[in-house]
Amino acid sequence: MVVTLFASVVGGVAGYGTGALTPLVLVPLVGAAPVVPIISISALLTNSGRVAAFRPFVSWRRALIVIVCGIPTCALGAYGYTLLTGKGAALLIGTMLILSVPLRRMLKRRAIQLRDGGLAAGAAGYGLLVGGTTGSGVILLSLLMASGLQGASVVATDAVITIAIGLVKMSVFGFAGVLTPQVIAFGLLIGAVAFPGGFIAKALVARMPVHIHTAMLDAVVIFGGVVMMVAAVRA
Repeated sequence: MVVTLFASVVGGVAGYGTGALTPLVLVPLVGAAPVVPIISISALLTNSGRVAAFRPFVSWRRALIVIVCGIPTCALGAYGYTLLTGKGAALLIGTMLILSVPLRRMLKRRAIQLRDGGLAAGAAGYGLLVGGTTGSGVILLSLLMASGLQGASVVATDAVITIAIGLVKMSVFGFAGVLTPQVIAFGLLIGAVAFPGGFIAKALVARMPVHIHTAMLDAVVIFGGVVMMVAAVRA
């Protein structure tokens, strides 16, 4: 419960981290197999807290683009399509995430941003990966920042999208019969503990200058890319 609340605050400030930190304590308790369904359930409550806290900052247009384009591929990923979780793909994705930070800054200096078409294409790839894995939220974070969002708008829009994606994953897992009583219980417990984290994160973000928060988000994207690459090399 302590780790869950801490991960929720980290995720609320950085827009990423809850799905990467929580499995560290979940796997020893329940094993690796039910972790993705548990995180999917808990994410509904965790991100509901973030939406309630950051609602005025949501970019509904970008959220709708990602949801519409990401849901079909998310369903495929949740059903078991794991092509993008291999070593080569992880190295490629990690490298792209790391490079996305200097590339985004260069494009911003030239007043060029990721347009709706590029965001839609990226959302389709993100949906496929997030459907069958956990901790891939850093990809969505990178997409939203590349589309021009910054600060609290990134966190808020990310939360709305994650709720929609989570509902799709829950539906697929339900039909597949993997939502056991244990999975549901762990998911609800984690979600309930993590819910207040969004309001704690909002208080922290409100006291943080936008350029500092943006730099933190960039650091998180780079860190996520490095983690993916290291995990792939060790696999």
